[in-house]
Amino acid sequence: MISKKLNIFCVTNKEISPLKKNNYTIVGVGKATLPDSYLNCSTKQNIFYKEEFYSELTFHYWYWKNMLDISNKEWIGFCQKRRFWIKSASKNIMINKDNLNQHLLVDPEEDWENYESLLCTPINVNNIKKMKILKRGWRSLLKKPSILFDESKQTLALHFDMHHGYGNLNKAIELLETQDRNDFFEYVNSNTKFNAHIMFISKNIILDKWFNTLFSWLERCEEVFGFKNLKGYDTLRLYAYLSERYLSFWFKKYTTHKEQPWVFIDN
Repeated sequence: MISKKLNIFCVTNKEISPLKKNNYTIVGVGKATLPDSYLNCSTKQNIFYKEEFYSELTFHYWYWKNMLDISNKEWIGFCQKRRFWIKSASKNIMINKDNLNQHLLVDPEEDWENYESLLCTPINVNNIKKMKILKRGWRSLLKKPSILFDESKQTLALHFDMHHGYGNLNKAIELLETQDRNDFFEYVNSNTKFNAHIMFISKNIILDKWFNTLFSWLERCEEVFGFKNLKGYDTLRLYAYLSERYLSFWFKKYTTHKEQPWVFIDN
């Protein structure tokens, strides 16, 4: 029988005004002073000192270590500031901050009983401007000149190399457990879209497996990439960028999933 309860945590580093109180549990990360009503993940067992590198994963770790209860059969969801889950029936409606709360996803939907996880509708990374490929993807272009004209070859791997450090994704993939290494390599080199923003909904029994796999991998990645040389947009949040791509792959490989609409609302 489908669970009638859905708890969604929205992670933010600044105050979020469009959300009605009690629709979502709002979680504060970062250095800003936030309302006392926001959940604080710098307490108990935490990795808050890694927040500038891990972003919303800081709370995901905290939830895993301090809140996750495998016996709890409710749906648990995660999103982030400016990106919110919406009802399936609202996907074609123009949504803004004034009507957001009417369309927010706050309850499980009827067909969820057929699935084990929900991922946000994907974004495409191909159709890149040629000038940008020449400027940021020249090393990849030297190996495979056809990517300049063939959008099917403008893959997740190319996108990552262009924006988050050339070769970093391959180095991280080498640190995965054997059962995922080749599959994930194939995934990022053959797909041109992924379910981004580290948004997902599932049950605690699956979340426990995901977090255990994810954070074990990221710890191994820390031994290679560290923190000292991670700077700016490209690499400061490298661990979050790696997690985005891996999440999209992992939930599709290990769970029956559905894609759920979401909306971007600037605060």
